[in-house]
Amino acid sequence: MTSIKPFNIQTSDQELSDLKQRLALTRWPDKETPPDWSQGIPLSYMIEIHDYWLNQYDWPARLALLNQWPGFKTEIDGLGIHFLHIKSAEPDALPLLMTHGWPGSIVEFQKIIGPLTNPTEHGGLASDAFDLVIPTLPGFGYSDKPVSPGWNIDSIATAWDELMIRLGYDRYVAQGGDWGSIVTAQIGVQNLGHCIGIHMNMPIAPPDPNNMDNLTDQETDALKSMQFYQDHDSGYSKQQSTRP
Repeated sequence: MTSIKPFNIQTSDQELSDLKQRLALTRWPDKETPPDWSQGIPLSYMIEIHDYWLNQYDWPARLALLNQWPGFKTEIDGLGIHFLHIKSAEPDALPLLMTHGWPGSIVEFQKIIGPLTNPTEHGGLASDAFDLVIPTLPGFGYSDKPVSPGWNIDSIATAWDELMIRLGYDRYVAQGGDWGSIVTAQIGVQNLGHCIGIHMNMPIAPPDPNNMDNLTDQETDALKSMQFYQDHDSGYSKQQSTRP
């Protein structure tokens, strides 16, 4: 069996100093012409975020928060995969695999780790408890970046199932949002015999072309909103999906 090694997030003083120096040397573009977000993030907002990141953000406190949960790395199909593994004190806790989205990270789940693993401390029942496995997608955070083509939704879903088996879970449920939803859906599609249920907070259900002539007003409005997003707000998505 491939080894699973403890992993703590660490940063050196040199790395932090380099980051602050690069932030301090930021060259700002000209201000946008409209007084809104129609051309992208307003310059004034970026300057505000920049100031917070450079002068106020408390990385040591964030580091301590992230390292309070057990972190690990293991190699799957030649790639080092980082993940959190938080076991509940409840003996019958259900294993739950949770996958983050883009642009995102394991930080997405920081506020629900406690309620899910220790529900009795948050108004729930012991029977609500989960053992959590929260992997970092390949190329994100502290998981290794692929160096050749081949890693895709299908291979990630297979790798996640392998991770759960490696941890001793031959029966589990899976959850995901954003790209995590797509990975989670693929785990269900593959149906390798270990995942007994999935939950997605970004389910994708494209409209049926055969039913486009019989839409409700609500469905028509939803399609108009989707078209507006595709025409005006999805530049980042087209860039990342074609020329990342």
